Amino acid sequence: KIQSNMYRNPSEKVIENVVLLFFFAVSGLETVVGQYGETLEIPCNNGAIKAEDVLITKWKYDKGEGLPGDLLVRQKNQNISISATDEYKGRVSMAANSSLLLSAAKLTDQRTFTCMVVGGADITEYPVNVVIYKTPAGLEISDKVEELEIGRLTKLGTCIAEDANPAANITWLKNNIPLVADGKGISIQTSVVVDPATGLSTTSSILEYTAEREDTDAEFTCRTHHTMGGQIMSTSETFTITYSTENIVLHVIAQDPLIEGDNVTLKCVADGNPAPTSFNFHLKGELVKVENTDTYTITNVSRDTTGEYKCSLIDNPTLEASEDITVNYLDINLSPSGKIVKRAGETLDLNLLIDASGESKVSWTKDDVKLDKLPEFTKLTYSHSGRYVCKVMMGLLSREASFELVVEGAPVIRQLSKQHGEKGQYKVLICEAEGSPKPVVSWSINGTSLDESPFINGKITHKITVVPTANLTVSCTVTNDFGIDTRTINVSSLFGEVRMDKQDQPEDSDQTKLVVGVVVGLLIATVIIGLAYWLYMKKSKQGSWKTGEKENGSSEEEKKLEEKVEENSQKAEV
Repeated sequence: KIQSNMYRNPSEKVIENVVLLFFFAVSGLETVVGQYGETLEIPCNNGAIKAEDVLITKWKYDKGEGLPGDLLVRQKNQNISISATDEYKGRVSMAANSSLLLSAAKLTDQRTFTCMVVGGADITEYPVNVVIYKTPAGLEISDKVEELEIGRLTKLGTCIAEDANPAANITWLKNNIPLVADGKGISIQTSVVVDPATGLSTTSSILEYTAEREDTDAEFTCRTHHTMGGQIMSTSETFTITYSTENIVLHVIAQDPLIEGDNVTLKCVADGNPAPTSFNFHLKGELVKVENTDTYTITNVSRDTTGEYKCSLIDNPTLEASEDITVNYLDINLSPSGKIVKRAGETLDLNLLIDASGESKVSWTKDDVKLDKLPEFTKLTYSHSGRYVCKVMMGLLSREASFELVVEGAPVIRQLSKQHGEKGQYKVLICEAEGSPKPVVSWSINGTSLDESPFINGKITHKITVVPTANLTVSCTVTNDFGIDTRTINVSSLFGEVRMDKQDQPEDSDQTKLVVGVVVGLLIATVIIGLAYWLYMKKSKQGSWKTGEKENGSSEEEKKLEEKVEENSQKAEV
């Protein structure tokens, strides 16, 4: 057995525990591991001898230097007798299975305990070795540095693992990645102190670290892996990294697009830590110094604000940054504009002037309908009337201009027509006219107003319903402030028309069929009468030659036939 209470070197305690385990393993003795401060159960014979055959069970321990110490004894069918008088008095008892129960385990309990069993005439001893472990009471980083300076080896802090057995091994981590001492940028020093009263070890690990710019917001932790307690991790710590400014950047903060009348803010950002608080702003030849801020605002910018701007460090003017500012502008002038009144047939010239800071696009709409091309007015018509809007765009910036065109002129009737109504019971007269202002439509006869179309693009259509009882000539008249126009149309009586098979026919077709039928009938009648007259005359002449009758009678009959033919001819003409 190896035992030591004083350590010349902090690592000796760790070495001792390793040696103990190795010794026990080589010797073949059973080893029991217990937790510091808890009750430890040390088994006896592990059932090698049946309980009913055991006469006496006795526990003792090795006091050192070959001296035994008695703990307790139990005879068959009797109570346990405790014989311990030293540090084990009041800490030992025996379980029903003869195991030794040792409460409040200490490091001094790391020794050999022996169970002696008397069965019949045989006496058997079962030695058991005990090892006590204790996890660290806690793990924390103390003595922390306030800030780390780039490029300089600085003590970052001390990680402490208190009251452990064996002594804790400490590992440092940055962003959960273990740090390894390299003798340059990373240095780790570890020490172990043993409490002479308890024998527990406290491990301290000091990390010296050379910070880099990338270590800003890095998280440093320390951890330990213990044989019985697993892994223990400290809380993470971050440190302020100080370094001088090497680069600056000028940011332009403004709405997009930046237009005249807006405000623009210049922000100078330096990569030093702590960051500079005072800067110089170079505003197109003007130098402005600002303190306790890193921004400067230009209000109500104009197109003249466009140009290059700079910022620099006050204590190092050569370290500067620059940025170009462009103030977008878009001005348009449309001529003519407002309300424009023109006569039909005249021309209108448009002139659009654009003053912009970049390339622009132009689009046109008429009465909110997009036009495919630029409107041209070489000869104005009524359809040109409307509201025209010109939209000019340059990126996200846009401008609009508009005018309202009114084309005026005397009214003109473009078409006057007629249609049959439902089942031929009435007729619809349609008068289509153009003009501006809106023409007033009037008819030469009274009728029922059927419909008047909306007045669009100078056009209007007016319809009336009539029931003619005789053939009529109807006129449509349109008037406005600039003139008058009239057209006429013939309308036949509804009662003089003939309809075929009781189906509605167009008026001109009905009249044609009626006239053709009458004429054909009269022609047939005329032919029949003529033929009869010829036969009669021939017969009469033959009779006169034979009988010697006078020709006067024949002349009278001939006259009557001629009158009859003439009468039929007149009917055919009607």
